[in-house]
This record gives sequence, structure tokens and C-alpha cells, in this order.
Amino acid sequence: MLRKSLLVLAIAASGQFAMAQQKPLTTNTGAPVGNNQNSKTAGENGPVLLEDVHLIEKLASFDRERIPERVVHARGAGAYGEFESYGDFSQFTKASLFNGKGKKTPLFIRFSTVVHEQGSPETLRDPRGFAVKFYTDQGNYDLVGNNLPVFFIRDAIKFPDMVHSFKPSPIYNKQDQERVFDFLSHQPESTNMLTYLYSNLGTPASYREMDGFGVHAFKWVNAQGEVTYVKYNWKSLQGVRSLTAAEASQVQAKDHTHATTDLYEQIGKGNFPSWELTVQMMKPEDLDKFDFNPLDPTKIWPESVAPSIKIGKMTLNRVPGNFFEEVEQSAFSPATLVPGIEPSEDRLLQGRVFSYFDTQRYRLGANFQRIEVNAPKVEVNSNNQNGAFSNRGKNSNINYEPSVTKQGTYVDSKQHEYATRKIDAETMQRAISKQNNFAQAGELYRSLSEADKKHLISNLAGDLGQIRNKVIVHKMVSHFYQADADYGTRLMKALKLNKNDVMALVASK
Repeated sequence: MLRKSLLVLAIAASGQFAMAQQKPLTTNTGAPVGNNQNSKTAGENGPVLLEDVHLIEKLASFDRERIPERVVHARGAGAYGEFESYGDFSQFTKASLFNGKGKKTPLFIRFSTVVHEQGSPETLRDPRGFAVKFYTDQGNYDLVGNNLPVFFIRDAIKFPDMVHSFKPSPIYNKQDQERVFDFLSHQPESTNMLTYLYSNLGTPASYREMDGFGVHAFKWVNAQGEVTYVKYNWKSLQGVRSLTAAEASQVQAKDHTHATTDLYEQIGKGNFPSWELTVQMMKPEDLDKFDFNPLDPTKIWPESVAPSIKIGKMTLNRVPGNFFEEVEQSAFSPATLVPGIEPSEDRLLQGRVFSYFDTQRYRLGANFQRIEVNAPKVEVNSNNQNGAFSNRGKNSNINYEPSVTKQGTYVDSKQHEYATRKIDAETMQRAISKQNNFAQAGELYRSLSEADKKHLISNLAGDLGQIRNKVIVHKMVSHFYQADADYGTRLMKALKLNKNDVMALVASK
């Protein structure tokens, strides 16, 4: 009933309910359908005829309704809205969406869970995706982040391994905490993210009541080519509300689609959710002034180091009219950039810049950027061509550049060139020098209330207690102990561990 009510709400919200009852049924080529109830047969009791082209088309289309599921972020919901800039930030970036007070930019957002499959409960402990597509007057810009400010790993070379460990066992086809923590016990930098995830922030009450974070540092570049490193933060104006583990179980028993239900119902009622976008800024010459690497995605930038500046507000005001076409086919990538915004040297981000586009081409095809929800609102004039479902409408003989005809020649190239940076380095495969894996996790733990600390310990102990291999458990608890002695000691007591086994690992670091 909930799924049906959501569908009716979505259709009604888009103003298509009455029209859908009036349009005659046609084939995919537009021919009117004479009979949609009975197949064409050789006599009343004879076999069905292959020449019933409507039947064959209907079955063939049905057979191909599913596209490959996203490897991560498979379960999600989306909505349309707009972003309003609070001021002119052109002294920092050429990106036009931030360069005029009151300037409005249409957008599409997709919220999601990360690890679990389509149709999975939206109550599960998991990071939440927070991906925004701005339809700017310079082309599309995707700000692809999560509801938690840091991540598990710092290098993209570990991303496939991480996801493999989180996904169901290839033997038993179910998620196994022993596999998850076996991997994470070898990634001490994950301690900070795990502390966020196993707090109640890991189970948001709704998509509306959670913050969003770009996680990575990005580069803002102004017209003079000057670079400022930034981190993005979305602050929910509805406030942040989370569920305890017990509350999440109660909600899941009633509606495993609770977050989608809440988002669409609130928009349908005119209670448009909104977030303020803030940025933290850092100059290139300041990157080496701290005891951590500011380009490390397992770290936050403390407000004392880089105060947040409000730059605009996002408001969601419209539900998609077709979930598959507009939400399932929506495609995001941190490589979808506009002049004035560039990737930082963050190793995880550098891998994502390749991987996201690559997975969308596999999932949706070479022309995924021509699907309406992904298409920019400005004219596209590239020399890329053809591929499955091409609808570029090119009618020029010149599909290359340069040409004496001057067709497709880039103009004002200096204004849109990438920022320059001097590099004098040898190639290498080496970990970053300022890892500082535990300090911020300890600071986060100490900032929690006593009630939140108890929930964190209970949530972690619940999953760690399922693990049979105690070497994995001891390694994980040693990481939490190094973040904060009270943190680790409480976990030892909750798991009934021998303190000497854990402390031996701590001493060996």
C-alpha cells in the first residue's frame, strides 16, 4: 500500500494523472494498439503467432526493463529543487553559480544508502549518499558526497577491496561482519569513519534530517588562476535527527521505505526541505602546517583551522514524475565539473574522477549524459559522436578540431584552462607521511554525550561480537583504544576481551 500511495503521489505531483487516462495506447513506433488483452493465435486453440508484433515488442521491452544495478548506492530517492547563492564569490572561483547574490540554479538531488541493494531497508546502518547535480549556465556540476564528513580509506586502490568486503559473501550471499572487519582491521585510518558510522548518525531518521558533506577537498580557481582549497558542508535546516538501533528496528518493521516515503510526502505537502551550503577554505601554502594531511579524506578540517562560510541555500520542491527515468537513470560523477572547480590531489578523489564516469558508461551507455535528467540546460557542442542511443542531432561535416571553417573552435581558452601547479617529484607508490589515524576519532568520541557513547559502544559491540576470529576483534579494539583509552576499555568490557591481548597490539604499534 505504501508503494502504491507513493506512486499515486508522484504522478499527482507532476500533474499527469488525468492525462494518462486519456492518451490512446500505441506501440513503441507510435502505431495505435488494436487489442492489448489477447495474443494473435492460429484459431481459438492454436499456437500464438510470431507475427503478433505488439506481443513480441511488449515482451522484448519487458525483458529489458532492468539495467545493471549500481555497485554502490543502489537504493535511493531523488528530487528536484534550486540553489540560491548568498553572494559573489568570484574572488575565489570562476564557477558562475556562486558569483551573484540571489542567483538561482536548478538542481536534482539523489539520496541513497551505500552498500545495500535495491529494495533494501532504508533503516540499515550505512553511510547515506548525498549527490547534487547543479544545472548551471556553464554546464552541469555534480557535488557527490555523503552524510558523514570522512571516509574509510584514503586511496582509491583500496576501494574495490573495501566494497568487496562489505558486500555479501561470495559463498553464502549474505553480509558477514567478519569479512568487513577483517578488511578494516588492516586500515587503521578507518577508525574515524567507524566512530561516526556506529554512532546514531549511521542511522538517520530521514533524508531531510541529515547533513551532507563533500568529504574531499576540492580546488576553487579564480579568473587570475589563484587556487583555494575548499571543503563543502550541507547543513540541514530541518535539524539533524537520528535513530537508535532500537528505534531503527521499530521503523523498519512498519515501513522499510520510510526515508523515501517521508521525503516525497513532505514535498507533496509543500513542506520543502532545505539545506545551507557552507565551505571551509585553505590556501595551498597552508596545507603542510598541521599534524594531518588536509587532503586526506579520513580527516575533517576543524573549525579552528578553517571556519565555515555560508555560500548558499538549496530547497527541494518537486518530486520526479518517473522514478526509473529520473532517479534510477540519474548519473553523478565528481568529474562533472565547471570552470573554477577542480579536483584536489586527494588520492581517493583522483580515482573517483575516473571510476564514476566509467561505471555510468557501463550501466547506462555511452550517451548517458544525453538522458534528460543528466543533460545540461546549456547547448552541448562537442565532437564526441555515435554510440548506443545517440541523439546528438549533429548535422555538420566538421566533427574534428581545428578546422579552417572555425566550427567548434574553442574560444577564450585562457579563461577556461585548468589551474597550473609546479611539480618536481619522483614517481612512487608510498603511503602519505602524516597519517595520524586515531586523533580525530578520539576527539569525536570525547565530544559525545554519555548516552551517545553508550549507543556507540553497544552498536560496535553488537557487530564485533558476531566475529569468530578474535584476532580481528583484538585488532579493531586496539584501534579504538589508541583513539581514546576509555573508548577502547569500554569495548573490551562489552566484548569480554582479555585486556592483555589488546594491549599487546597497542604496544606493537
